[in-house]
Amino acid sequence: MKYWSHSTAIIDEGAEIGESSKIWHWTHVCAGARLGRSVILGQNVFIGNDVTIGNNVKIQNNVSVYDKVILEDDVFCGPSMVFTNVINPRSAIVRKNEFRKTHVKQGATLGANCTLICGVTIGKYAFVAAGAVVTKDVPDYSLVKGVPAQHSGWIGEFGEVLMAGQFAHEWICHGTQTVYVKGPKGLCKK
Repeated sequence: MKYWSHSTAIIDEGAEIGESSKIWHWTHVCAGARLGRSVILGQNVFIGNDVTIGNNVKIQNNVSVYDKVILEDDVFCGPSMVFTNVINPRSAIVRKNEFRKTHVKQGATLGANCTLICGVTIGKYAFVAAGAVVTKDVPDYSLVKGVPAQHSGWIGEFGEVLMAGQFAHEWICHGTQTVYVKGPKGLCKK
């Protein structure tokens, strides 16, 4: 087997799981799920059928990744963070044909206990703070926090808040000395 799974994990036949992935206690991966290489699924994680997970994604304990969620490479999902897939759920009304796509781009971090309302896109290397509730798209490299989540600053690929540079349109990561500038979807590397 090219991946490892704990004996309590349930992996439905047909699920695609990449090499060197690890699946921990009481986790369920549905038949239609597609997971890349070196993915780590913590304890008590659920992965739906219509889910795509890139390489090197870390999903911590107690996270359910529902249908129509796409996680690109290097995404981090903190403990007990929440994805949704229907904007107006009701127990007595079936709305599976109304699921909305949620797209989390490369390198983004979703902090512990944050919630993403379905239909949003989280930009590359964006950082959603613990406990935030995201109701709209988050630009690349944006740091958002609060309820509802609001832009609070910029964060670099190294995971540090960026400081203002010498020029008004530049931000600098002091950990790597990388310079970022404003781009069409948020910040981008200079």
